[in-house]
Amino acid sequence: MTRSINIIVLYHSRHGTTQQLARHIARGVESVESCQASLRTVADIVPNDDYSTTSPVIELPELKQCDGLAIGSPVWFGNMSAAMKHFWDQTTSLWIAGDLIDKPACVFTSSSSPHGGQETTQHSMMLPLLHHGMMVMGIPYSEPSLHTSFKGGTPYGASSISKQGHSGLDKQVTELAFAQGQRLAKTALALSSLHTSSN
Repeated sequence: MTRSINIIVLYHSRHGTTQQLARHIARGVESVESCQASLRTVADIVPNDDYSTTSPVIELPELKQCDGLAIGSPVWFGNMSAAMKHFWDQTTSLWIAGDLIDKPACVFTSSSSPHGGQETTQHSMMLPLLHHGMMVMGIPYSEPSLHTSFKGGTPYGASSISKQGHSGLDKQVTELAFAQGQRLAKTALALSSLHTSSN
């Protein structure tokens, strides 16, 4: 019997766009048999009365036990948000134990303008993942929407241009987020099967 693969989709969202991306990534994860997605958020540092999320705040033991991870943050001056950075600054115990080594991971983001720093923000989120020894993956150009989307999407991960007060994501953006989640889940499943067969 194949065990269930658990992928955590961890995000911080100020106005809801990054959360929407997270949900489409989770859909992609759960399109793969035996894979489930757990949507989680990080504790906010700056109070935000304009937005609330129904996702639970992540706890470190959950991260230790996951089979794969997707993390997303809005662009804050070309970097991940302070709340997301603060969370990763608390993961030293996992780093010392090597709990995340060889687990697959990916990143996603949203910005308020087309040139708002999406790719540098994605790079900033990759850094702690690499230090933890995770296997960071992006979106390959075999995904047709990566060639044609003008509303978001990079080879580093799913992205979107968020407009405050506007709801919904561009169709190609959702396709890329779905594909990214699906690829992450398939990789986690393959790595789990490889590990099982070698034992």
